[in-house]
Amino acid sequence: METCLNCFKEAMKLKEVEAREYSPLALAYLGDAVYELAIRTFVMNHGNTQVNKMHKKTAGLVKAEAQANFYKVLEEELTEEEKAVYRRGRNAKSVTMAKHATMKDYRMATGFEALMGYLYLTEQMERMAELLGHGLKKLGELEEDAQECIGAGENT
Repeated sequence: METCLNCFKEAMKLKEVEAREYSPLALAYLGDAVYELAIRTFVMNHGNTQVNKMHKKTAGLVKAEAQANFYKVLEEELTEEEKAVYRRGRNAKSVTMAKHATMKDYRMATGFEALMGYLYLTEQMERMAELLGHGLKKLGELEEDAQECIGAGENT
């Protein structure tokens, strides 16, 4: 079975590119979107509620401070390769900064987003799901029994 990314590659005639060839900020650019989509899916899955309430919950989980905290609770679980991708993103010099974030949180969030972008581009969806599930659990956002389902499906 084709992965989700392969479906996009085929339908949109995307070139084959090695994920390591992208700049850390380009990885973070993509990782920001991938992470937000995952979090929006998570928030929506907890019940059909008003969109503004879903937005507030999502915003609380995707802001720089939350992403920095996500990294902190996952750091020990990361492989050396994943830590290296994170460090490249964290150390990248960006000309902008989030309005409501400290420089430290913003850099950590950029590193975390770079990691998410890297995992997406290398088609490690199961690993990404595993990390996001563990992070949500450690941050008190995920019930214990729901944790078992994350990453249990096919690599799509």
